[in-house]
Amino acid sequence: MNEDLQTGIIRISDDVVATIAGLAALETPGIAGMSGGISEGLAKRLSGKNVQKGVSVEVGQLEAAIDLRVIVHYGIPIQEVCRQLQLNVRESVENMTGLNVVEVNVKVEGVAFKEEETSEEPQLRLK
Repeated sequence: MNEDLQTGIIRISDDVVATIAGLAALETPGIAGMSGGISEGLAKRLSGKNVQKGVSVEVGQLEAAIDLRVIVHYGIPIQEVCRQLQLNVRESVENMTGLNVVEVNVKVEGVAFKEEETSEEPQLRLK
């Protein structure tokens, strides 16, 4: 692209980057949900409309840094899931925004057990 033809500045809001990062995180196998923070020792699981919860971003004109707070499924190798999470979030944000993601920090704040997920199963059976 010829820099002489620049007609203005493109600025991508923190909320847009946080939404992209949150959706990419929720699509990563092994991630049970995002964490809204620790309250009385328990992580609150968030999903869907609250996709920006558990995501903090710093966005500049060319770069972004992302912090994620997540809940992982019990029984999976946490280190492997978190590495894949970092790759997925970085790829999604870079591809959709053109920003260079300089870091993706992950804090695992909880573990989801099978009993916690059974509430979702009846919905899948209904048609």
